[in-house]
Amino acid sequence: MSKANEVRVRAGELELKEKVVAINRVVKTTKGGRAFSFSALVVVGNGAGVVGQGLGKAKEVQEAITKGIEDAKKNLIKVPIMHGTIPHDQWCKEGAAKVLIKPAAHGTGVIAGGSMRAVLESAGVTDVLAKSLGSANPHNVVKATVKALATLREPITVAKTRTVSLKKVFNG
Repeated sequence: MSKANEVRVRAGELELKEKVVAINRVVKTTKGGRAFSFSALVVVGNGAGVVGQGLGKAKEVQEAITKGIEDAKKNLIKVPIMHGTIPHDQWCKEGAAKVLIKPAAHGTGVIAGGSMRAVLESAGVTDVLAKSLGSANPHNVVKATVKALATLREPITVAKTRTVSLKKVFNG
């Protein structure tokens, strides 16, 4: 598996949309009773090739979501998107979660499960086939999806690396 070719992006003037993927209530039993806290998994993206994921923890749900959004804005990456889909197949693993994403023809839509769908739609991918294999833990599925998107390479970069024409990259 190739190393991540992630291109980091600053959240400065980007118009980002947030999606809450999962909220988890954590209960800690203490001598004085129960202490509740919340963790929120959030995905942000501009719908044009920039996406990031973050985790926020706090005593209240809204505070956890806000912290998650701030964390996601610190972890933005650039995703190569061609004609609404990804340039090539990608398989990636994070923890016990494995994800497979494949390019699809125009008009197919986003065929993906809940956690993966949030990441792919936030990135701006409109046509893709995706399958979550292994664990269904939303934290690891989101991390694996972002990692898979980060390792995608643009055909122009591949052509330059191999010193072949762009036509040969597509047609073999």
